[in-house]
Amino acid sequence: MTVGIIGHYKCGEHDMGEHHPENGKRLTAISDQLIRSGLDYVVRQFDAKPIDKSLLSLAHTQEYIDFVIKNAPNEGEPSFSVGEDALMNSKTLTSTLLSAGAAVDAVDLVMSETLTSAFCASRPPGHHAEHNKGMGFCFFNNVAIAAAYARKKYQLKRVAIVDFDVHHGNGTEDIIRNHFPVVDSTSDGAYLFCSSYQYPFYPFDIQQSDTPPVINTPLAATTKGEEFRKAITEHWLPALNKFKPEMIFISAGFDAHIEDDMSHVSLTESDYRWVTDELKTIAEEYANGRIVSLLEGGYNLSALGRSVVAHINGLIGN
Repeated sequence: MTVGIIGHYKCGEHDMGEHHPENGKRLTAISDQLIRSGLDYVVRQFDAKPIDKSLLSLAHTQEYIDFVIKNAPNEGEPSFSVGEDALMNSKTLTSTLLSAGAAVDAVDLVMSETLTSAFCASRPPGHHAEHNKGMGFCFFNNVAIAAAYARKKYQLKRVAIVDFDVHHGNGTEDIIRNHFPVVDSTSDGAYLFCSSYQYPFYPFDIQQSDTPPVINTPLAATTKGEEFRKAITEHWLPALNKFKPEMIFISAGFDAHIEDDMSHVSLTESDYRWVTDELKTIAEEYANGRIVSLLEGGYNLSALGRSVVAHINGLIGN
């Protein structure tokens, strides 16, 4: 089982201000824990390349793409707000292009069978970025771009995106529900999106759904591991098995951890390992094991590092 980690040190340079939880220390914490666990000797590591900007239009309007690029600050210029809590500094555009590039690179590495699965240790995250706007720490929707890229380049008929971040992947839902059908004439029915999230919680206006292409699974603030596993077993797993994805993408947010002050849900590393194992079983059944996982949330540095290690161990099958 060959698992790779794709990232770039410049992804750590994007900065939304002092004391902001979404900062470069998150990547350092992951790297440190990988070394401490010994996984740095087990996985293959790759430097991300900046995404070809034309691929951003797989998930975003050209008007929005141009808006972000045009307003990216130069060195010494003040920060620029792309949307609600999505602030760019002079390093941000480079970080965003590398983060999206990591996702596309991961698809190529997995589809070429260089890797069985891959984890993108990159930032900024992407799952709140909608078709025509950024928000919630996110600028471009990395996972949606990668899923559409896999469909377009490799002619996959069915790809699934699953999102266990404690915040709903509203941007991913927006793109899949409202915009992916116009990417090409054969997109209808090609995507399944499953998202679990604390509710009510940011971004708030989310409707529960058990009807494909969107499976929205809200979790109460009091949710612990047992209830999380029950919800995934009842809502996600039947839909995924019925869908039979040819590739699985994971929006891997670890901010539902009990030690993370960002939320009230109380998961642990064992819960992230469990859901990874379940997704891996489905990938092995229908997708030749192909999984691309992308970092979303997770803001308690110690819990984040440990949870990523549990997730990667699940991808490996340790």
